[in-house]
Amino acid sequence: MNLIKKTFSVLLISFLTFFQSCSECDNENPTAKITNLGTSEVSVQIKTSGGNTENINNIDSGNSSSATSYAPGEITYTIVVKDGTELEQKVTVDFCEDYTIIVNPDNTITTTSVPRD
Repeated sequence: MNLIKKTFSVLLISFLTFFQSCSECDNENPTAKITNLGTSEVSVQIKTSGGNTENINNIDSGNSSSATSYAPGEITYTIVVKDGTELEQKVTVDFCEDYTIIVNPDNTITTTSVPRD
């Protein structure tokens, strides 16, 4: 009986440790997706502090893009509305965060983030 309790305890601890380690983010790059609530199609350039760029193009009004990953640090989002209007925002982003860049109905930018577990 005592052996069964010890075996069960070891298995339970192993099981909990396994699931605990699976849920933690381990310095993964941030991601961003664009949600376009604006008046027309937009394209977005994400420029990292290291000079690399990610482009998310042709997001129709009322739609969202898929998420794209990039390096953490100071990021500049340049959003070009179909009529040629350019919007820009600088944000410092961190590891293990998922960002949503929202183009609002008045064509302003709001950025929100959710930590990744």
